[in-house]
Amino acid sequence: MAFFKAVIAWQLEQEMKAKKISKVALAEKLHTSRTQIHRLLDPANNQVQLSSLINAAAMGRKLKVELV
Repeated sequence: MAFFKAVIAWQLEQEMKAKKISKVALAEKLHTSRTQIHRLLDPANNQVQLSSLINAAAMGRKLKVELV
């Protein structure tokens, strides 16, 4: 699980860099706190809700979750 969270955190950071969006701006866009964004971007923090990932995907990415 930690590996997948690290990949998601990295992808979100790359998207933020590409769009020149700060943590504060992303928090405002997602109607959440900067603390929540920090948790979302922390690759070691696995306590992130699916709803937070769905909201973060609104930055122009798609979230795909599968059970195989």
